[in-house]
Amino acid sequence: MRLLRSDLRKLRSRPVTWITLLLLVGLDALVLFSIVIGSRLSADPVTSIQMRQYLTFPGAFELTLARLVGVGGMLAAAYGAAIAGSEWGWGTLKAAIARGESRSRLTLTGFLAVTIYACLGLLVVFAVAVALTALAAVATGVDISGLAETSALLALPEPYLRACVGIAMSTAIGYAIATVARSQMAGIVLAIGLYFAESIAGIFAPHVFKWFPFTASSAVVRGVEFDSGSVGGIEIAVLDPPVALLVTLAWLVAFLGLAAVYTERAEIGG
Repeated sequence: MRLLRSDLRKLRSRPVTWITLLLLVGLDALVLFSIVIGSRLSADPVTSIQMRQYLTFPGAFELTLARLVGVGGMLAAAYGAAIAGSEWGWGTLKAAIARGESRSRLTLTGFLAVTIYACLGLLVVFAVAVALTALAAVATGVDISGLAETSALLALPEPYLRACVGIAMSTAIGYAIATVARSQMAGIVLAIGLYFAESIAGIFAPHVFKWFPFTASSAVVRGVEFDSGSVGGIEIAVLDPPVALLVTLAWLVAFLGLAAVYTERAEIGG
């Protein structure tokens, strides 16, 4: 607990924590704006209906979480990389090990602190996103009476926790990459590059890449109901949320294990 409290205090004062939070708010606002424009201007009635689902409560609660996991995956990976890479670049890891701290415990505790802030950030951005979605619904003429539906509000913790698993896995990707690279910048660039590479590759081989980390994590919360097929001329394939959750947990353990094993065996001198 001592190490965790120390890491949490450090992260609270790090500018990257607040910058990441603001970036996620801004990116989600842009996505929401595109949804509003798409719902109003689309000539395809099916597409328009799908777009308006994002503005219709109570279903918009879970759809907002799904949207944030997808958009936030890249930022979570960059955040994890920024924190893990700084431990090597600034020499704080070396200093802690010199004091006799366990390498694996340092790695796991550091990741836990990053994940706690990532999940708290997700909660804050979710609240902001729901408010913006309600405003967008009013502006678009969509009924928001479902916003106060008690059963939907009581059911929110379950999809939120699943979303946290998706965000934690994305964080673990950046954390592991920056740990192996021993570099903050290399970790951020490689993590973001992996995000876009997987997104692009998924267009050409969706049934393969639906099992890959970012794609699987984006399916842990149920989004708009797409069965495997073609949407807008692009073939899509998504995992069912229960399967996506298991796959995401497997990737989380794998990346976190990689970071811990590398730190345990790395030469830390100088």
